[in-house]
Amino acid sequence: MLEKAAVILDCFIPSGGPFRLSELSERTGLPKPTVHRLAGDLVRLGWLERTGPHYRLGAKLFELGSLVPHRLDLREAALPFLQDLFEATRETVHLGVRDGMDIVYLERIHGHEALSLPSRIGGSLPLSCTGVGKALLAFSGTELLERVLSHPLPSLTPYSITDPDRLRLTLEKIQVSGLAYEEQEAALGVSCIAAPVFAGGVTLAALSVAVPRERYRPAQLAPAVRTAALGLSRVLRDGA
Repeated sequence: MLEKAAVILDCFIPSGGPFRLSELSERTGLPKPTVHRLAGDLVRLGWLERTGPHYRLGAKLFELGSLVPHRLDLREAALPFLQDLFEATRETVHLGVRDGMDIVYLERIHGHEALSLPSRIGGSLPLSCTGVGKALLAFSGTELLERVLSHPLPSLTPYSITDPDRLRLTLEKIQVSGLAYEEQEAALGVSCIAAPVFAGGVTLAALSVAVPRERYRPAQLAPAVRTAALGLSRVLRDGA
């Protein structure tokens, strides 16, 4: 039963839902009565929430996830640099880590003009479709890259990179510059610049700034992103 409950929870990756009972049954391949019973148990535990006919992830999962030690420590160390990056740009900033072939967002700071973005704290998106994801992918070794390329590359917008050769070339450029540029690949009308964060020679996370296309000025934004990533990397290195 525990495995079946885990299968239901996995349905919410990467979009987060919400889903109807029939959709959960279709996604899991489990009979509706089984899904209905297990979903009810998950609601009682606080792992799912139900609004009318729809189920979504519950607050209890976010609470538990936020307490994972290394992610909690990373988020606390990163917050001053994310706040500095926000103050320098007044644009939406993100901190993300890799989870398999996805990026999981640990923090997001946005101003009064909230962008329409698919990113949310605790949510995940494909590595190849986001600035933070590409920054991580470029510096995480060939094994991960080949694993990503062994699957069809996902598309969130018409601008998402779905050609393997083009993705390889893009990652090579990121390795040279140390910065990942993403133009409307995760959300239409939005572009971002991201940089990797290192600790002990390992790519631990990435941070980014996302802006509307009309305010996208890479030459002005890139130095601030690079400075924030280098500063956080230095703190993590010295604290290791």
